[in-house]
Amino acid sequence: PWWNKYIRRKRKHSDQGYNMMFNEQLKNVPLENHLNDDSLVVVWCTNSSQHLNALRDEIFPKWGVKYVGKWYWVKITQSGEVVCPFSKPPRKQPFEQIIFAAKEERAFPNPPCDKLVVSIPSSLHSHKPPLTRLLESFLPSKPACLEVFARYLLPDWTSYGNEVLRFQHESLYVRVSG
Repeated sequence: PWWNKYIRRKRKHSDQGYNMMFNEQLKNVPLENHLNDDSLVVVWCTNSSQHLNALRDEIFPKWGVKYVGKWYWVKITQSGEVVCPFSKPPRKQPFEQIIFAAKEERAFPNPPCDKLVVSIPSSLHSHKPPLTRLLESFLPSKPACLEVFARYLLPDWTSYGNEVLRFQHESLYVRVSG
């Protein structure tokens, strides 16, 4: 839930958006209490150099992991064009970054650097594509996965956050009166 101006403006004019956190608050999330020696930490990050530097220099060390690389999620239209032009920061980009960190003792390979994940983004703001299948070869056969700040449920994962059902369809649930 990176702090950003777009969401701050959106929240002023609608009930959409989400609660944001500053880097210092994210650093204080006690993720280190939920990691083992084979953990792989995967973080969706905006293109803000401030957020990227805080991850690498403050947040990851506090969590006991080290930066090992990143991938890029390139957002395209149905016709295969990028959703907006590439431009110089701080302007909007047609991609987001997927940052990886791990403990040094990890027995599994780390994801290779600079891969591209290309997809058509959802019309729902901040709805990311699931990475489960793409990460399988870097995890044990039955990993214990935790998604923090989850916005939808994934099979065999523990989802935690204020909006874990935000992108789940109502047809998946039975209304219970009580």
